[in-house]
Amino acid sequence: MAIYAIGDIQGCYYSFLDLLKKIKFKRGRDQLWLVGDLVNRGNGSLEILRWCYKNKSSVTAVLGNHDLHALAIKYKVIEPDDEDTLSRLLKAKDSDLLFKWLRYLPLVHYEKKHLMVHAGVMPQWTVKDALKFSKEVSTQLRSKKYVEFLSSIYGNKPDKWSSTLSKNDKARIIINATTRLRALSSDGAIDFTYKGELKNMPKKLKAWFDFPKRKTKDNVIIFGHWSALGLVTRGDIFSIDTGCVWGRALTAVRLDDKSVFSVKANSKDT
Repeated sequence: MAIYAIGDIQGCYYSFLDLLKKIKFKRGRDQLWLVGDLVNRGNGSLEILRWCYKNKSSVTAVLGNHDLHALAIKYKVIEPDDEDTLSRLLKAKDSDLLFKWLRYLPLVHYEKKHLMVHAGVMPQWTVKDALKFSKEVSTQLRSKKYVEFLSSIYGNKPDKWSSTLSKNDKARIIINATTRLRALSSDGAIDFTYKGELKNMPKKLKAWFDFPKRKTKDNVIIFGHWSALGLVTRGDIFSIDTGCVWGRALTAVRLDDKSVFSVKANSKDT
């Protein structure tokens, strides 16, 4: 059995199929780890979720910011914006089933010293913390009050982690860290503005994975979200969002030997 971690798909269904062909994926033998942002911006969000649901025994996925955005639209917490490409998914006859599957995904997955998350983790968190916080959010998303909970998660404050935060503030920063994090200021506050390349980052900021005394540094963190960062494979991180939805590539990493597989973005997806 091989485990392949795959970067942000964002509705790029044909690129996804091309990548499965390249890695010679076989259901029942191989496992796919999907780093979140399964949907939106590409035109195949419906097909991606149908594929994942049909093959759910072969799929381990975490929530990304676009997935949460799609859930908020589905449950009428927010209105869609002009860049969203979710109309076919929202109108599909199996929409309720697919969105329930999406809503039940965690924010974090951990297995064999590999932690998968969409964006990042706060430097103060241990792996045990990250899993605990993910479970807390999942409990809310799976509860009868999930619409009320989705209504409470928006906003950029608080931007610093503290164990004394209120329940709603704590959930908001957990979600923001795991689905939106790229950089931190020197005092540990999340910076929500910088989205560029690492080499151009202002000196006042640090990439979350390079922040001093990060407590997850002894594990391999697999993440996406930061397309401008591109493919980074080093001992403690695998950054695998290679900008498929922007016309670049979709990438997979085979975890047992760290082999990298990429396919060029398929023009059918946009």
